Amino acid sequence: MPEPPLPQTDPSDPNATITPGGGGAMSLATSDAETLERGPIPGGAESGKARSLWSDAWHDLRRNPVFVLSALVIAFLVLIALRPSLIASGNPLSCNLAKAQQGSQPGHPFGYDAQGCDVYTRTVYGARASIAVGVCATAGAALLGGVLGGLAGFYGGWWDGLLSRLADVFFGIPIILGGLVFLSVVTGGSVWPVVGFIVLLGWPQISRIARGSVVGAKQHDYVQAARALGAGNRRLLLRHIAPNAVAPVIVVATIALGTYIALEATLSFIGVGLKPPTVSWGIDISNASSQIRNAPHMLLWPAGALSVTVLAFIMLGDAVRDALDPKLR
Repeated sequence: MPEPPLPQTDPSDPNATITPGGGGAMSLATSDAETLERGPIPGGAESGKARSLWSDAWHDLRRNPVFVLSALVIAFLVLIALRPSLIASGNPLSCNLAKAQQGSQPGHPFGYDAQGCDVYTRTVYGARASIAVGVCATAGAALLGGVLGGLAGFYGGWWDGLLSRLADVFFGIPIILGGLVFLSVVTGGSVWPVVGFIVLLGWPQISRIARGSVVGAKQHDYVQAARALGAGNRRLLLRHIAPNAVAPVIVVATIALGTYIALEATLSFIGVGLKPPTVSWGIDISNASSQIRNAPHMLLWPAGALSVTVLAFIMLGDAVRDALDPKLR
């Protein structure tokens, strides 16, 4: 005796019951597939394409007032570092002793320093050396520390142990004492010896961050699946691990950039960093420290520019950290 046909259900009916066979479950699966092909419902909770970590972070950063403010300040500082003549037409090395320590005057809003140089012009031109040291030192430390730490975390073994012990040695060197010893034997007082010293003592911190990030990333299922499919170490490291482990390195490097600018000013202040005729905020602060009672404006403006710059980079790093860390969402 033939069996009666199974009742068919309408997938769009919320009260429909799913029965075994091709009538209920198959119809719902087909309906879901058609819905996915048509795209998400406009205005629904699932509308829009799924974003990656970077696009999602950029989506959050654009709506973060801290990021917007700090980015605008940094963009302005970078602009005047590249083209200081846009807002300062004078020569920072042109001085007139007859105007030494004089206050604000028309055309010279920040007054003059102890040598009769325009404080405004020197403050504007001082951004070039300070930002150049910070950017170059950060790039060098991030590249060296990221590569060494990433290789140590990926391969492990004796290479990991050697790098860890080497990093411990550099962690034990006080920064100021190391600067006094290292830079005191370097003549010239240009930007590059200071950059080299900061990279030498800055890479261990980033290498530890990179190592931990790579160790965590290589345990994920997608890496194990790629390895099972025959991917080599180079492809695993460059295509699967590095893009997913670089976010913590970027966050640490962004915050460290402001710290490196302050470190350059500190080294220049104690006389082992940049030296004249290089124009630097640290040099101007050092020259003004003995005249703070007679001419406080000599110290106020370069110190204020340094503080704003360091604060802007630290705020930018905090905003990037909040956007890239899923735990803080």
